[in-house]
Amino acid sequence: MMIEVKVPSPGESISQVLLSKWLVADGDMVEKDAEIAEIDSDKATLSIYAAEDGKIKLMASEGDTVDVGAVVCVIDASIITEKDNEKQLIPIAETPKVEISKAEKKTEKKEDVNVHISPLARKVMEENNISEQEIVEKYKSIRISRKEVVNISTKNIEPQKVSFSRETEHKKMTPLRIKLAERLVAVKNQTAMLTTFNEVNMSALLAIKKQYSETFKEKYGVGFGFMSFFTKAVTEALSLYPSVNSMIDGDEFIIPAYADISIAVSAPKGLVVPVIRNAESLTIAEIELKIKELATKARDNKITLEEMSGGTFTITNGGVFGSMMSTPIINPPQSAILGMHNIIERPVAINGEVKIQPMMYIALSYDHRIIDGRESVGFLVKVKEMIENPVKMLFKGQEPIKQLLGL
Repeated sequence: MMIEVKVPSPGESISQVLLSKWLVADGDMVEKDAEIAEIDSDKATLSIYAAEDGKIKLMASEGDTVDVGAVVCVIDASIITEKDNEKQLIPIAETPKVEISKAEKKTEKKEDVNVHISPLARKVMEENNISEQEIVEKYKSIRISRKEVVNISTKNIEPQKVSFSRETEHKKMTPLRIKLAERLVAVKNQTAMLTTFNEVNMSALLAIKKQYSETFKEKYGVGFGFMSFFTKAVTEALSLYPSVNSMIDGDEFIIPAYADISIAVSAPKGLVVPVIRNAESLTIAEIELKIKELATKARDNKITLEEMSGGTFTITNGGVFGSMMSTPIINPPQSAILGMHNIIERPVAINGEVKIQPMMYIALSYDHRIIDGRESVGFLVKVKEMIENPVKMLFKGQEPIKQLLGL
């Protein structure tokens, strides 16, 4: 039975995709639900999965542009079925028995076998009465020559010859990368983008992390990082400076009453920005769990278009790659983006004394057409205040005593 495998739809309005990579070769035996290929669109990267166990025949090449719904390969499931039928036709009584003498049993050597074998391979082994020990013995019988041993023993002491090349590689851009390039150029050309900077003393957050990290992980099953605190601080600052959360639509301003925070994540195919919906209503733990869920999906290429659309504000953390300072580019149609950077111990003046403190530069890039300098600077200062004094996040950016007194 031949099973057709068709290109899935990445989303509405997408009719063609790029077959970016085959994860199997023509003629391979594949297992049901195993990943066999990756496809790229201008919005997302998706995987194609095997519909059944069997032998695969590829009908498209890497780099081909294929229509959504087109057949890219077929799986011959009859190979597995025929072997199953043959196995069922063999009577149990006909299975040959091998008698082992007492002397042979005495000299027989048993070894612990620790071999990782796929379900499909194990099925073939059972059909052909092949044991794990036979597999191990087969590979043990491969002859190792003097040359291989000498190469291993001398590879760390002999100087390696360095070869130089002037060859060039031509690699086709994926639809996702092409679309990203177009969007970034459009942002530079169509917005009045400015960037304002500030620095944050991370001592308070580092102290919280040191004191409560293990307890937090035991209770929620996930460790907490700085992104969740910055997300919470941003949502509180957005409530005070709603223009930073707004966007332009024609000749109108759209100002959401909620904060859907896009978190920039580095995925295998490029940068993606999954969205945390109504982040203003979530606790630190809920934000942390959501970040972990979305980041895992993005890195496994399983993020959906719905999970990446509709954000009102973006946070990106170049610090995880060692960036000290940058000017992040706005994620349209949003009007602002916050850039986090690495933490570096630097001398700073505190109450007239110079002390070494863990400091982070933060940057806010914003569209000056909709956000004025006062709002942008005020927003960034408010984020700084709440990160340096996390208690303020519990009281909507106000001092606890002032809120208690209604001041």
